[in-house]
Amino acid sequence: MTTFSFNPVTPHPLLAPYVAKMWVFKSSGRLPELDRKLIVPNANFKLAFTSQNGLVAQVENKTFTQKEQELSFTGLIDSAVMLNPHEDIQTDTIVVELNPLGAYRLFYLPYGAIKNQITGMTDLLGNPVKELQSRLADTEIVAEKLQLLQHFLIKQLEKAAPDLIYDHCVKRIYEGKGLITVAQLEKETGYSARWLHKKFTEHLGTGPKNLAEIIRFKQFYQAYSAGASLHHLKEYIYEYYYDQSHFLRAFKRFTGSTPTDLQNSLNDLATKHYTS
Repeated sequence: MTTFSFNPVTPHPLLAPYVAKMWVFKSSGRLPELDRKLIVPNANFKLAFTSQNGLVAQVENKTFTQKEQELSFTGLIDSAVMLNPHEDIQTDTIVVELNPLGAYRLFYLPYGAIKNQITGMTDLLGNPVKELQSRLADTEIVAEKLQLLQHFLIKQLEKAAPDLIYDHCVKRIYEGKGLITVAQLEKETGYSARWLHKKFTEHLGTGPKNLAEIIRFKQFYQAYSAGASLHHLKEYIYEYYYDQSHFLRAFKRFTGSTPTDLQNSLNDLATKHYTS
């Protein structure tokens, strides 16, 4: 039987405003073939280093492979992801999840182009990452790997200034649990929907409406993955969605399944990744 764990790590105080969560993933091998290896979008970017084995992810019918001892970056994901270790052996991975306020502060990247993509960081940033990868590979102690990775991120943080309008809009979307409209953001900021969409695409890879849809579904799926039954959650659907068909479209988009089918095949990988 495959066992796996998500061990949380407390980020450095300088990184805490930009890191949604940080953890070390360990797996004894692949999940059984019939198990659903589902990762549901949570609006975070992922920086991952797999020190043993590798990972294979399927996103929008595309397959991405993260090699052993490789640092990879996952752009904003807005569809279901299927994830599994590359080989059926022990897998060790460090993951830093950056919130929508954090990625652009750390990395100047073509976020629109890497949306729903998993890319080697050496392809994005070149030699500085090659040097970091080498040092991570030469270090056997996990705590030292974490220290190296966070030191690199802190140095990156020194290079970018905050975008106050974008940050305000992101915070309002989170505060409103995904229910705030672009029209409301226009009114609050004095900027047009077109300008806001361009700004979000530059820093996030998608527009404010799409981010709001992910955050809206997140309210439901957090409770669902924490163990709440569909029966008990039905009364909350209409707080976030116009009607049942509106909710079912969102559920299918973000999980690749219907609520009933998913409940019958959900496992700890999908739930612990979301709630850890």
